[in-house]
Amino acid sequence: MTDPTVTDNAAGHRYEITVDGKVVGFIDYHDRDDRRALDHTEIEPAYEGHGLASTIARAALDDIRAQGKAALPYCPFIRSYIDRHRDDYLDLVPESERQKFNLR
Repeated sequence: MTDPTVTDNAAGHRYEITVDGKVVGFIDYHDRDDRRALDHTEIEPAYEGHGLASTIARAALDDIRAQGKAALPYCPFIRSYIDRHRDDYLDLVPESERQKFNLR
């Protein structure tokens, strides 16, 4: 397995993770003004257990930061990733929204 690549497929409103030229996972999102709502994360079953979900989550959150947007983690995996990496990503979730996502 080659190193995974994460890209923002803006036309498809999703981040995609590719391994060996094949899209093996994605995060669906939608934008509202300066906020990016992360709705759903999926990794193909054959590729689970290789850390790809964490790789795409990190890349997506880093991209959101680079764009100066806020993150709304509706996806349970993204929400738990932010919770596990609070020092790096909690600030992306607006303070007024944190209680809704159980990220206090």
